[in-house]
Amino acid sequence: MRELSLHILDIAQNSIESGARNIEILIDEDESSDVLTIVIADDGKGIPPEILKSITDPFVTTRKTRRVGLGIPLFQEAARMAGGDLEVRSTVGEGTEVIAEFKLSSIDRAPLGDMAETMALLMVLNPDVNFRYEHTRGYAKFVCSTDALVEMLGDTPIWSPSAVPVIRSIIREGLRNVQAS
Repeated sequence: MRELSLHILDIAQNSIESGARNIEILIDEDESSDVLTIVIADDGKGIPPEILKSITDPFVTTRKTRRVGLGIPLFQEAARMAGGDLEVRSTVGEGTEVIAEFKLSSIDRAPLGDMAETMALLMVLNPDVNFRYEHTRGYAKFVCSTDALVEMLGDTPIWSPSAVPVIRSIIREGLRNVQAS
């Protein structure tokens, strides 16, 4: 995948399929330590230990529709190419946490991509899931959640086509403020 936001979308989709009702997407650009950290955490059904130990093997998947699972292995490879790595923590019945670290200044690090579009899609297409998106850079922080957006939208349902540009705009403005710091 050319952009990290597409990896985030893929992992978040796995969370939704695992029954998650709450998904946190945390991005931290720490220029002082030259590390970009991406965390996707959910309260889904979790991953059994026997599958967790081989989760980065592309030929191991729990899906019935295909015999390979490339999302996590590709995300891990993207992190490793940029001088980082990926870790998956999970407890059955409690949820899963995927943590990817990248050398922020690595020439081999894929661009983050359009997080406003990614988050808008996730929120609009999954109105029953509460997303919390936090993006930190230095002392600047932007936080956005489904709950807050529903409140801001008032009578307009979050799944409404008219909500999409509003959500994108709110997230883009928040990210501009973080990047300006």
